[in-house]
Amino acid sequence: MGSSFGKLFQISTWGESHGGGVGVVVDGCPPLIPLDESDIQVDLDRRRPGQSEVTTPRNEADQAEILSGTFEGQTLGSPIAILVRNKDARPEAYNEMSEKFRPSHADYTYQAKYGTRNWQGGGRSSARETIGRVAAAAIAKKVITSQFAPDLEILPFVESIGTLRANVDTATVTREMIESNIVRTGDPDSVEAMIDLIKATRADGNSIGGVVGCVIRNVPVGLGMPVFDRLEADLAKGMMSLPATKGFEIGSGFAGTEMTGRDHNDAFRMDGERVITTSNRSGGVQGGITNGQDLVFRVAFKPTATIMTSQDTVSTSFEDTELKGRGRHDACVLPRAVPIVEAMASLVLVDHMLRQRALCGDAS
Repeated sequence: MGSSFGKLFQISTWGESHGGGVGVVVDGCPPLIPLDESDIQVDLDRRRPGQSEVTTPRNEADQAEILSGTFEGQTLGSPIAILVRNKDARPEAYNEMSEKFRPSHADYTYQAKYGTRNWQGGGRSSARETIGRVAAAAIAKKVITSQFAPDLEILPFVESIGTLRANVDTATVTREMIESNIVRTGDPDSVEAMIDLIKATRADGNSIGGVVGCVIRNVPVGLGMPVFDRLEADLAKGMMSLPATKGFEIGSGFAGTEMTGRDHNDAFRMDGERVITTSNRSGGVQGGITNGQDLVFRVAFKPTATIMTSQDTVSTSFEDTELKGRGRHDACVLPRAVPIVEAMASLVLVDHMLRQRALCGDAS
């Protein structure tokens, strides 16, 4: 019912924001991949709340527990179940939301579709659901580097917050540069201004959005399928399935519409025995299949829907009313969105690598 993603490497996430816990079942992971909780915890720590002065103060350690699918430190090839328990849930903060729909949240649409909803933090519509994706992606990255592309790098970064745009060079940005600051941008000169903007927005009881850019290097040639399963189509689905996303573009994106074909085309050349392009406006994908150049894409995130000022809304009895935000929320989701974008990119890539091996015998 919409909680599973992938074909050969398939994940199914479960759990609610203020329930007993959240997690994921991973099916299709090859056997004999070294794996323990510490491999997963690294990325969960990058995603967790309360990690800095610009994120939600909800205090969750988000400790991963592997319940099945491993033995003696290796995967078995059977389904891997991972649990993260909720420790700092405060459902009482949402009591008013039991009778009022939060503007721009999924409250009304869930109620209209299912006839019921979990109003404590939004249930399945909460960004806390993404814990399962990040945990599954930690496994996916181990499969990628051990079996397909040991040098592959997935580097998402905050490209803009509101109207503040960072100057990030996708050819030279490194993970160390991105993770060296709490907003996770690849431009050191933009860090202070972005932090100040998030703090000022939060102090005003408001929220702000932005864009996460991503470059993926050392991508094998040949990933992706023609027609419906184009690599960029699956990337778009993965990214647009994330909470708060409102846009996806790859390569030149919408800016490419302002160019002519002569200016936009990526010319081919030989580099030794390797085919390369002299530009990369295609973003690393042509005809739905990777061409070996860097994958470059962007994901737009809207301002956080919960704000700490009064807004017009409608009650569950369909009367006009007002609602002021409660609870603990990010004024800007961008810093914590970076590891989640990385997770979805990893899940798309590992699935297509396994499909390529099944179809053609080799992912490269």
